[in-house]
Amino acid sequence: MIFSGALVFTALSLAPLATAHPGEVFNKRAHMEELADAHAVAEVNARALEACQNRPDVIERRERAIARRSATFERLRQERNLDDATFLHRRDAASLRKWAANKHDKSSLKYTKDTPISEIFGSNTSCILTPDNANGPYFVYQEMIRQNVVENIQGVPMHLELQFIDVNTCKPANVLIDIWSCNNQGVYSGVSAAGEGGLGTTYLRGVQPTDKDGVVNFETLFPGHYQGRATHQHIIAHVGSKILDNGTYTGGVVAHLSQLFFDQTLIDTIEGTAPYNTNRIAKTSNMVDGFTGYAASPKYDPFPNYVMLGNGLSNGLFVWAEMGINTSSNWDYYAPFASTWKAGGGYNNPKFNMMVVASPPPSHG
Repeated sequence: MIFSGALVFTALSLAPLATAHPGEVFNKRAHMEELADAHAVAEVNARALEACQNRPDVIERRERAIARRSATFERLRQERNLDDATFLHRRDAASLRKWAANKHDKSSLKYTKDTPISEIFGSNTSCILTPDNANGPYFVYQEMIRQNVVENIQGVPMHLELQFIDVNTCKPANVLIDIWSCNNQGVYSGVSAAGEGGLGTTYLRGVQPTDKDGVVNFETLFPGHYQGRATHQHIIAHVGSKILDNGTYTGGVVAHLSQLFFDQTLIDTIEGTAPYNTNRIAKTSNMVDGFTGYAASPKYDPFPNYVMLGNGLSNGLFVWAEMGINTSSNWDYYAPFASTWKAGGGYNNPKFNMMVVASPPPSHG
């Protein structure tokens, strides 16, 4: 299976990334430069998507999304025997405060079974315009094609639905979606860096092809936290990749990379429960973390919507987001991989540099 797209480097390039993962340095000047460029990307995406919001096929896709999310919500509750249980329903500094003040928690609004599903699961067009964001140092190339990435890790169950729309065509994006996050103690799988899970681990990592509506679904866990970073979920979109018979993929380019963030109230609530509350690393709030501010813009809300499936966290979350991406972009320069997954374990990338990228990207002319 080939995922195709015009493999052209976008005219808007990001400044050198300054990430805040362990072992890296946060460079404020570079951060501000990349923020400006990322927001320029968001503005271009915004204009492209806003121009087609009233197209009949786009309206029909939004209606299908509402019905799909409602059906997923009901299925997840049935699988957990929660049919009759109540359920708890969702930048620069100014933009981050704006989005952080929104109610992404759809449970707390006290909806009932008689509430129109469009009020709970409708798409918010202000949430679909995504600037490319920092990749971080723990991307693993050729991860496994799978929907359930939990393995034997403990934490709050999270069903993650992501829908990707190509800003060039306003149609669903035909891509491979790669996700990963740290566990409840702030530890990543798949990499050999000190304090991480090691090359033989694969938890909370997986890849899925989008369906005809540009949708992927993952069974994962609510992420933990580590030093200097607020809780976040990594996402990469691959264009032109080939799915291999061994259940992995190869080739293609990175057309999108970003991080999703979560409401601070939700983070604080989950962090107060086991096993998250055994993590002794100091917490970093959304308002302090440099990359939530980087992600947020007047056009882009980096916080996904969510519903708590029952009246307790142990029943899990349903989290969803719709994201506009430019499938003609090539962000490979900003997506270096720390290791490659192969049968029997992972292998370090000998060319990988843990430190901040300090030079501009090569010409793609």
